Amino acid sequence: MAKGHRSQIKRQRNENKDTRPSAKLSYARVSVQKACFVLDAIRGKDVQTALGIVTYNPRYASTLIEKLLKSAIANAENNNGMNPEKLYVEECYANKGPTMKRIKPRAQGRAYRIEKRMSHITVVLNER
Repeated sequence: MAKGHRSQIKRQRNENKDTRPSAKLSYARVSVQKACFVLDAIRGKDVQTALGIVTYNPRYASTLIEKLLKSAIANAENNNGMNPEKLYVEECYANKGPTMKRIKPRAQGRAYRIEKRMSHITVVLNER
């Protein structure tokens, strides 16, 4: 059990919060593996280069990540007062979300399971 009053515990927890601008997309209807192809391409790049990469990438996940990246840039500008020209993608990752199970009818009365995977995608920016 934690020591101290509830407000003290909350104050200590909030002191350790990450102040880097970020954006998170939960329950994206794309698998982690497919999202990571695009995320690996933009990790460590400055935001202008990263936006160029995701804009012209033919993968479906790139459209989701483009919106997410623009949201993170807006968060950095409006909430943290950072300069958009100095920003770069410090972290970007996709975590596994829930899986929808569906059934596909097959020959001779059998049923195959189809797993429609979801992911939680996070983009964290920082200033150079």
